[in-house]
Amino acid sequence: MPNDTPIRTRFAPSPTGQLHIGGARTALFNLLFSRHHGGRFLLRIEDTDRERSTPENTQVILDALAWLDIQPDEAPVFQSARQARHAEVALAMLEAGNAYRCYTSAEELREMRERAMAEGRPPRYDGRWRDRDPADAPAGVKPVIRLRALQEGETVVEDLVQGTVRVANGELDDMIILRSDGTPTYLHAVVVDDHDMGITHVIRGDDHMTNTFRQMQVFAAMGWELPRFAHLPLIHGADGGKLSKRHGATSVLDFQQQGILPEAMCNVLLRLGWGHGDHEVLDRGEMIRLFDLDGVGKSAARLDPAKISNLGGIWLRRADDGRLTQDVAGRLRALGHTVDDTALTRLHQLMPALKERAKTLVELAESSAFLVRPTPLVLEPKAQAQLTPEAKASLPPLAAALDATDFTAPALDHALRAYAEASGRKLGQVAQPLRAALTGSMTSPPIDLTLAALGREEALARIAQAAA
Repeated sequence: MPNDTPIRTRFAPSPTGQLHIGGARTALFNLLFSRHHGGRFLLRIEDTDRERSTPENTQVILDALAWLDIQPDEAPVFQSARQARHAEVALAMLEAGNAYRCYTSAEELREMRERAMAEGRPPRYDGRWRDRDPADAPAGVKPVIRLRALQEGETVVEDLVQGTVRVANGELDDMIILRSDGTPTYLHAVVVDDHDMGITHVIRGDDHMTNTFRQMQVFAAMGWELPRFAHLPLIHGADGGKLSKRHGATSVLDFQQQGILPEAMCNVLLRLGWGHGDHEVLDRGEMIRLFDLDGVGKSAARLDPAKISNLGGIWLRRADDGRLTQDVAGRLRALGHTVDDTALTRLHQLMPALKERAKTLVELAESSAFLVRPTPLVLEPKAQAQLTPEAKASLPPLAAALDATDFTAPALDHALRAYAEASGRKLGQVAQPLRAALTGSMTSPPIDLTLAALGREEALARIAQAAA
């Protein structure tokens, strides 16, 4: 492939379920590689599984990619709409002698597999129709079309991640490229689509390596130029085991529901198998500037919950307060809370302090819920314990001291400290019962900021209710 050929990559999910972490990382790496080299990133929906490839599943994939801001440069290609083209190529291979019709029955294939397994051999087609005259075909049997695979030598992949990988051609059987009903097989359709879409680099998981050896022979049979291949390492859980539900979230939708920001999720995906010096937190522009395949390692990556949490907190603190306010308001409404304009103002005012402790939008919504809960507040047990008779008795004079201020955070902080000193108590001894009265819990942003956000009328009303 000439060095000046414009780079074109693709992400090709099968819409049979949610977009999982491995697929999302593959999509991101394809996008970043294309952007880094000034190329184009494409999307192909491989929807040939007619039972499982539903419009709903397709939309789930598209929504997940949109959430991650992984958008193709051209309209998505739907593989199911290209079956006539796949069949055309299979017939062209047949005409050129690079494929043949096979009339082997399902019963013969079953016996073939059982015999191979009994003899300790890998089960594969034995080529019995490879050189037979079609005139010998049994009546009424619709044939499949098989690739006439190479039987001597070896197929070699110069992989951009894994290095040189080779397989003896004798280990590859004559795969079916067109079924008896005229529909293409996955391995054949992918090659035709990659060629017609002008894909220059196929970047995918290393579980596709065996497919690559087979697909390279279809490229060769058609005389088509090979794309470059890059097989990404698998993703394991933090314990080194194969990633599964026991490790927690495994799909993009899971993480979205947990309240991870999409920027944080992309940062997590980037660090699954790729590195550049000590760079850990990167925005999209930095990702595009730095990303290339030479930074991808060969060994399996580990999805570490601690790293997800850490990056989640970093990106939450970087996020715009207005954006977070709207998201949290939506989550609070979904929980049944009323969020009016006054509540939005309070939420936005307190957001800089709220997001300092949160790692996810879910945590952010939980920590801000006190702003919209109906009063009198239902107190958590620890908050209830703070409101002893003595503490309740101290609240009215404290409220009077606070009411005498202009209700800005600096003035409130000064009033609290002055009240604590005058009453011979430490600031914490004053602030903790007050926090319980204002929020119903023992965790909140700094008490002066909390008071200012609630405003004079609401704060004093809550204090009075707690005192009563």
